Amino acid sequence: MADRTPPLSVEELRRLVDAGEIDTVVLAFTDMQGRLTGKRFAARHFLDEVLEHGTEGCNYLLAVDVDVNTVQGYAMSSWEHGYGDFAMHGDAATLRRTPWNPGTALLTADLAWHDGSPVAASPRQILRSQLDRLAERGWSAYAGTELEFIVFRDTYEDAWNRGYRDLTPANQYNTDYSVLGTGRVEPLLRRIRNEMGAAGMTVESAKGECNLGQHEIAFRYDEALTTCDQHSVYKTGAKEIAAQEGMALTFMAKYNEREGNSCHIHLSLRDEAGQPVLADGSGPYGMSRVMRHFLAGQLAALRDFTLFYAPNINSYKRFRPGSFAPTAVAWGPDNRTCALRVIGHGPGHRLENRLPGGDVNPYLAVAAMVAAGLYGIEHELELPEACTGNAYTGDAEHVPTTLREAAALWEASPIAREAFGDAVVEHYLHMARVEQDAYDAAVTDWERFRSFERM
Repeated sequence: MADRTPPLSVEELRRLVDAGEIDTVVLAFTDMQGRLTGKRFAARHFLDEVLEHGTEGCNYLLAVDVDVNTVQGYAMSSWEHGYGDFAMHGDAATLRRTPWNPGTALLTADLAWHDGSPVAASPRQILRSQLDRLAERGWSAYAGTELEFIVFRDTYEDAWNRGYRDLTPANQYNTDYSVLGTGRVEPLLRRIRNEMGAAGMTVESAKGECNLGQHEIAFRYDEALTTCDQHSVYKTGAKEIAAQEGMALTFMAKYNEREGNSCHIHLSLRDEAGQPVLADGSGPYGMSRVMRHFLAGQLAALRDFTLFYAPNINSYKRFRPGSFAPTAVAWGPDNRTCALRVIGHGPGHRLENRLPGGDVNPYLAVAAMVAAGLYGIEHELELPEACTGNAYTGDAEHVPTTLREAAALWEASPIAREAFGDAVVEHYLHMARVEQDAYDAAVTDWERFRSFERM
């Protein structure tokens, strides 16, 4: 695994606390829904007690719905088990300042039971387990996530009070690659770019996208765990900065009937000498034998693992022909109509998974990609022919079209159970069922408009 130098060292934190520049430290983990969850500590107490010993949090935090309601059916946390605590231990390699919250630093936590064993259903632990499998082969994974969002000139409170209807997008026409369009919202984009940079992330660019008010800020790839840590911090920080600017932004996969928010995930492997594993020029499109098996594994497991790529009801609204979101279980060289795209050359040779949306939990999605690739390698799966045309009109298998379908595939998947274990499979299956049940019980605006008078 690569050297993970922290953006802020503990020694520097102590100096900043002594100087009065930092007075608050946030200790947080990423929950099932991909949100930062944790506590704010007085900085001196954090250094004296929490840094070494950690803290506790109720274990229901990995067993609630989106509204943080307790729900029955989770094995690890319930009324019958008393809703006890798990321990939160900070990973010192993740310590960073969060400039959008003055005087504040943030540390990402791993979760453990009181006997010291890791909480298997924790998203960060799920990714760690798959990265450990790679490490057994002397490999490490590098990833980049391209996260899109839509900006509105309304506050989050106004949006809530209006039922998220009739909001004003920051741009009122398609601004894909438009310098003028990004300029219209540059004060917000500039703050996000600069303050994420000051938080230890390497910002590459910002660009407009197709939907009204839609934008993307790209960050340099990094070791997979680091990328996922940064993704979670960025997602929370961008919302906080937007709120401070009197605006709101959403990462939901499909806000309206126009283009959805994607989160394309790029992945490559390196050996212990830092050399690329997926590229050696020996095969078609510069792919090594390992990459051909790795990519074949992605295809073989894609439908089974879609629950980790598209975890919500709304996620499946993206998958429409001609939308730049995939519908076909297919791969192609530099082909944006496929679920899996092979791009780059030399050390930058990699695969891109175009299935995830902006609502994805990055730890789970990257863990799924690693597990799928290892399945292909272990079984020496042969890679089918590339799709070089329009995958939307081809004859490849279709990606799941609903959360219900994805959950059924996940439940029945021997690949998932072998890679992640029954406990993790059942935990996230239950999460999907809770979300599906809530949706099935809801009466929507669509139904009222269709039925109130005319039925």
